[in-house]
Amino acid sequence: MSKAALSPSQGHDLYETDLYLWTQDQAALLRTGGRQAGGQQAGDQQASDRHRIDWYHLAEEIESLGGSQKSEIRNRLAVLLQHLLKWEFQPDHRKYGWRASMVEQRLQIEGLLDVSPSLRAWPERVLAKAYHLARVRAASETGLAEQTFPQACPYTLAQILEDSFYPGPLEPRFT
Repeated sequence: MSKAALSPSQGHDLYETDLYLWTQDQAALLRTGGRQAGGQQAGDQQASDRHRIDWYHLAEEIESLGGSQKSEIRNRLAVLLQHLLKWEFQPDHRKYGWRASMVEQRLQIEGLLDVSPSLRAWPERVLAKAYHLARVRAASETGLAEQTFPQACPYTLAQILEDSFYPGPLEPRFT
């Protein structure tokens, strides 16, 4: 039995009261072409079930998925830049965790771009904003003045995403 048959769609009400249940209900309706399981295939029933699909909110949620991917890329880029700045400007305080975070952010960004190749230009478009946030965070975490860090991003996007790029002195000093 489909999830739609187990939890009849309540359209806008369910969207407002339980978003997760709404998503499951709508997914079940879409999978069955708007028909509930149980053999009801009559034209009137199919038309009725198609009306149960919450098209407006469904379209909004699909759009928001794209927005979520863009936000995640921007946020991961900011974290990566934050650690690159700390790495370069505080070589005596380097931590293995900073390096691990840089590796993770690079892999996650690469993964997001692999599943959504149409967003390949997005990191370049949001680089300045991500850098601004990274600069503020790096200053806050290190206790260094914000002016210690360059006003504009000192790294190219290619460098930022390059696995082997770690700015500053080559001799790592980890704490």
